[in-house]
Amino acid sequence: MDVNTQISALRGVGPKTAGLLAERDLVTLGDLAAYYPFRYDAFEMIRSVSDVQEGQTASLLLTVIGKGSMVRAKGRVMCHFKAGDATGDCRLTFYNMPYIVKTLPPGSQHVFRGTVKKTAKGGVYLDQPSVFSLEEYRALSGRLVPVYHVFAGVKNRQMMNLTARALAELPPFADYISHEDLDRLSLIPRDDAVRLIHDPGDYEHLAAARSRLIFDEFFSFILGLRRQKSRNEGLKNDRPLADDPLPESLIARLPYSLTGAQRRAWEEIRRDLTGPTVMSRLLQGDVGSGKTIVAFLALILCAANHRQGALMAPTEVLAQQHMRALSELIETYDLPVRAVLLTGSVKGKARKEAYRQIEEGEADIVIGTHALIQDAVSYHDLGLVVTDEQHRFGVRQRESLSGKGEQVPVLVMSATPIPRTLAIILYGDLQVSVLDEMPAGRLPIKNLAIDNTQRARVYRFIMKELTEGRQVYIICPEVEEGENSALENVTDYTKRLRSVFPHEIPKGEGEKGLPARPLRIDSLHGRMKPADKNAVMERFVRHETDILVSTTVIEVGIDVPNASVMLVENAERFGMSTLHQLRGRVGRGEWQSYCIFMFTPGAGDPGDPSAKPRRLRILEKNNDGFVIAEEDLKLRGPGDLFGERQSGELGFVLADIYEDSRIMQKAASFVDETLKKDPDFELEDLKEIDFRSI
Repeated sequence: MDVNTQISALRGVGPKTAGLLAERDLVTLGDLAAYYPFRYDAFEMIRSVSDVQEGQTASLLLTVIGKGSMVRAKGRVMCHFKAGDATGDCRLTFYNMPYIVKTLPPGSQHVFRGTVKKTAKGGVYLDQPSVFSLEEYRALSGRLVPVYHVFAGVKNRQMMNLTARALAELPPFADYISHEDLDRLSLIPRDDAVRLIHDPGDYEHLAAARSRLIFDEFFSFILGLRRQKSRNEGLKNDRPLADDPLPESLIARLPYSLTGAQRRAWEEIRRDLTGPTVMSRLLQGDVGSGKTIVAFLALILCAANHRQGALMAPTEVLAQQHMRALSELIETYDLPVRAVLLTGSVKGKARKEAYRQIEEGEADIVIGTHALIQDAVSYHDLGLVVTDEQHRFGVRQRESLSGKGEQVPVLVMSATPIPRTLAIILYGDLQVSVLDEMPAGRLPIKNLAIDNTQRARVYRFIMKELTEGRQVYIICPEVEEGENSALENVTDYTKRLRSVFPHEIPKGEGEKGLPARPLRIDSLHGRMKPADKNAVMERFVRHETDILVSTTVIEVGIDVPNASVMLVENAERFGMSTLHQLRGRVGRGEWQSYCIFMFTPGAGDPGDPSAKPRRLRILEKNNDGFVIAEEDLKLRGPGDLFGERQSGELGFVLADIYEDSRIMQKAASFVDETLKKDPDFELEDLKEIDFRSI
């Protein structure tokens, strides 16, 4: 067997399991090898009932007392058991597992592992604990056990078994790094790393495996950038655009003036598009700095030259937002430009009509998602490619869109402020224009870091804003209750809000106060289907929702001018860059906006547990994303093995540009060394396991 062998070839994998895995793009043994655990369990010593504390993860060796009971309510099956040891009793509850009644007969002894909860009277109980025989648990103790992102029909133990069997069948993975260079770079062989990441045994082996695989991710990503840069540098622009008065005419009629930074960036882009070499430029600006209008000017210049421009956004919601904004410009200022939207939800006759308009040149500007790079899309005369939030698109996707024409200029936009030392590496294939000014009249966001004992005060403020007709984001770090019950989760938080807040927003004050109306609360998280996520965001955009409780999946760049409050729960769990990006969801309208970072008491600096965490103090006083990015890099330093990943949006599987900045710099140097020795170097060995970042 090899990496291209179908998973169904493994003994014991039937069509049903193979189908479930295929839905998550796990089709081959290579896919399984690249499906890394997202965390690891260190199985603790078995404890006694009398020795456990509420909120901790504990393993208890208990004897089942009597027969379990089964209750059916509201479409759920709940099974309850009483169990205990010599020091006390423990109640066990399992959901939608009716078979468990036969699995746990009276008098049987098992190890139950889960989050400890206590009743008001001090009774101990576990909800949905994992169940092990004593022998199974002893085999797990003392080693790190991988935990995978699982889904309906496939459990963690099954994923462990599948990856172990796949790796047992696969031959050794080839390496592109020599033994001498491995020693010099302090890296382990690639084959060892791939196998250890799934079964590290201990922290030392896990750290070594992660370092090597992170190096590989950076190496492959940077190699792609270097190749792109070498292709772009000096690439002759055989069809430069002619300068046209239409963009300047629009600028003169806009109800606001461009900032100096916007003017400078537009001039750089205009010179590129009309100049002798093909443009490959990054437009980098903080949240709200006005990147979109600059990109629109470039697309309008392209249309004025009777050539097509394409703008690719990472999500349908963002693509629809761009389409609305551009359509409003076209209509308001009577621009001789035709735009068409092409996303996954454009289907049937509408999709065929969009294809026709694009192919026949009726559409001057095409806005969409990944649908823009499908084989079915044929452009009449593509003259400019713009990708929004470029960190969501790898080099291959950018090339796929620009490859729809001949030597097409590329403009990529990003609102992710990245320290200069890292930006030089990550944006190595691009010229850079920076928007470092905010538009005049935009009110700066007011920030507050506050501990969660002040929650009632915060809720009163939120209700005041709702009464005035504003909308609110609330961010939780978890989707649902997990092993860390100390963290807020979207599922339970949404339910709790409905019980804490009144069902109706009261009438506003004064003659112009809004009438009383129902309070509408919605939730959003990454486990939802894309169509459901889009529907939730659309409701919020249309103000059909007042409070949106979400994980960090809320769309980067989404524009809801009426949203004036961002509350981040367990803010100490997030890095500064993530918090700054979240903060950028508010402050987009005429209203004063607020960002509240709520933290857990004791989460402050070790020397002063009562203090606010240092990163929150910095965010409280500063709204400049570039300053925050530099401070974030200083504070975090290299290599927190289990730290909160801040740059997963760049597409890396394991790597984080902040935590792993030293590895990234080492990988960049090795790319340069490699290409100096062998300019035609091809990374064939890493194609066995396809990194999604490339």
